[in-house]
Amino acid sequence: MIKKILTAILLLPTLLYAQINTERVMTIARNALYFEDYVLSIQYFNQVINAKPYLYEPYFFRGLAKINLDDYQGAESDCDAAIQRNPFVVGAYQIRGLARIRQNKFDGAIEDYKTALKYDPENLVLWHNLSLCHIQKEDYESAKEDLGTLLTIAPRYTRAYLMRGEVSLKQNDTIQALHDFDKAIGMDRYDPDGWGARAIVRLQQGKYKEAEADLDHSIHLSAKNAGNYINRALARFHQNNLRGAMSDYDLALDIDPNNFLGHYNRGLLRAQVGDDNRAIEDFDFVLKIEPDNMMATFNRGLLRAQTGDYRGAVSDYSKVIAEYPNFMAGYYRRAEARKKIGDHKGAEQDEFKIMKMQIDKRNGVSSGEKKEDSDSKDVADNSSENSNGGKTRKKSDKNMENYRKIVIADDSEADQRYKSDYRGRVQDRNVTIKLEPMYALTYYEKLSDVKRIVHYHKYIEELNHSKQFPKPLRITNMEAPLTEEQVRFHFALIDAHTSDVVADERNAQKRFMRGLDFYLVQDFASSIDDFTKSILLDDTFFPAYFMRALVRYKQLEYKKAEATMSEGATSGTTEMKKPEVTAIDYEVVKNDLDHVILLAPDFVYGYYNRGNVSSLLKDYRAALVDYDKAIELSPDFAEAYFNRGLTHIFLGNNKQGISDLSKAGELGIVSAYNIIKRFTVTRE
Repeated sequence: MIKKILTAILLLPTLLYAQINTERVMTIARNALYFEDYVLSIQYFNQVINAKPYLYEPYFFRGLAKINLDDYQGAESDCDAAIQRNPFVVGAYQIRGLARIRQNKFDGAIEDYKTALKYDPENLVLWHNLSLCHIQKEDYESAKEDLGTLLTIAPRYTRAYLMRGEVSLKQNDTIQALHDFDKAIGMDRYDPDGWGARAIVRLQQGKYKEAEADLDHSIHLSAKNAGNYINRALARFHQNNLRGAMSDYDLALDIDPNNFLGHYNRGLLRAQVGDDNRAIEDFDFVLKIEPDNMMATFNRGLLRAQTGDYRGAVSDYSKVIAEYPNFMAGYYRRAEARKKIGDHKGAEQDEFKIMKMQIDKRNGVSSGEKKEDSDSKDVADNSSENSNGGKTRKKSDKNMENYRKIVIADDSEADQRYKSDYRGRVQDRNVTIKLEPMYALTYYEKLSDVKRIVHYHKYIEELNHSKQFPKPLRITNMEAPLTEEQVRFHFALIDAHTSDVVADERNAQKRFMRGLDFYLVQDFASSIDDFTKSILLDDTFFPAYFMRALVRYKQLEYKKAEATMSEGATSGTTEMKKPEVTAIDYEVVKNDLDHVILLAPDFVYGYYNRGNVSSLLKDYRAALVDYDKAIELSPDFAEAYFNRGLTHIFLGNNKQGISDLSKAGELGIVSAYNIIKRFTVTRE
């Protein structure tokens, strides 16, 4: 009995510690999730689940991390567990619904969204996704009903007008579709999707000039959408602007090199203007993607014959004839090619076949073939418009008589746009123009598609040469999330550095190194403690001030977002107290950056980060002073130009802002051009 009591007393502080530790690990895990370090966050959530498997939160947030890693089955399973433990969590239904959508389980997703809407009936994300699910199910009346409710809740939600317009198009109601697209454009002229959607209707109506004008607007606002160039090429083609159409196909293929429509249609147009060799290249590419595409094969055969490759042409024609034995044009062309290579017997056989088919056609004799072959006209008329009329065909059209027609997407392919339009993350917000992020000292950096300058500072380089750090320090604002192997590495480093700190308590750099490891594994509180201790041991060591400022800034940003995350995750449950963040909190961050600048006046990243904090606090004049100084010290500092440009725009100085953004784009920040277009868009 005494032994049991003693055991209980000994266990009491351990259990209490486990309680506090679990809450701390949960906080760190949500930090990692918010800053998109998904692999690391899952490892922390696993620890919480192992310690307290009855909590719903770690399952829910782990599911959110998994869906961001495209593990949809795992996300669904975690949301199941969260809902079993707490059936009133709106976010769990929302994320499970999205996971089910990605697995084409639309009925289950609809059920989830309807359940969630019982607890949160004004949630725009839920109504949005529910509407798209009904569209995927081709339940257009339900989709319109959902969108009507959504617009009652949020009358200025332009995406709902665009979706309702798409539904109207599917119901062949172009008047209502145009009305909705006009409404969306009137409410937000800076949304490229509105212009693009209206252009589709105008293409269908044959108003090609108006469609081209709408697509000009859409491309002006979003230059990286290959579909817009494909559609504008179609509008230009119908206006006989073949060069303009080919130029658009070139641009579309620069963005999406594997675009089937781009290669096929460009091949046709190149053939029309006599650019035969490059047309063959396009059809070669199409046939790599779709080796059984007989129209592409026949077109390539025509081009091979045109360039003198008659054997290649015969090979292509023979493939088509094997697939379509009653395709008269195939025999006619093959007979011509066979004559060119001296195969007169083969040519006579093809000509005899043509004659027999013509006699059978006059006598009304059926071919008896099972394959769906086209009723051929006189082969000499192959270059003219065929009996089906029009200049285009759907991609799924297998009528060989349409081999010269420009291809347009099938309706099923057009529906693919919906798959990328679902709203999923609980912390989703409207897309806004944002400053380039803060700089950090770290070991890892994301790879950039555009080569930018290597960020350098003499003192940081000296630290790297000292070989005291486990990896070279990098100065970057493109921090990379850790892999599982890197997570294990830094947890092991924390243990190793702890031993070093115990052995040499007065070493500021050892404290800093452990603080950096804590930062990388998203344990911000421990990180700040170590950076503070490093500063107390050596108040001239400016990297500690710099990193403490960054970590404090991230803590504040997370606190501001935490309320939104919690509300989205737990609507219908007891309301959580929202953490308040004030300007005074950010002054502490600025104070650390003041020390950085005082100790290292040539460290441009101190000015840049302080400028970001000032801009966040809407102290734009102070921000401009810091960005000016950063650019003075580093004239090729792209991010400083970008942020200074945005700051000028926030102050209404668009001309100066656009000048800076142009410089930022020149130095490698491609997104600057989209913002320039947004603020210089022409008005009708």
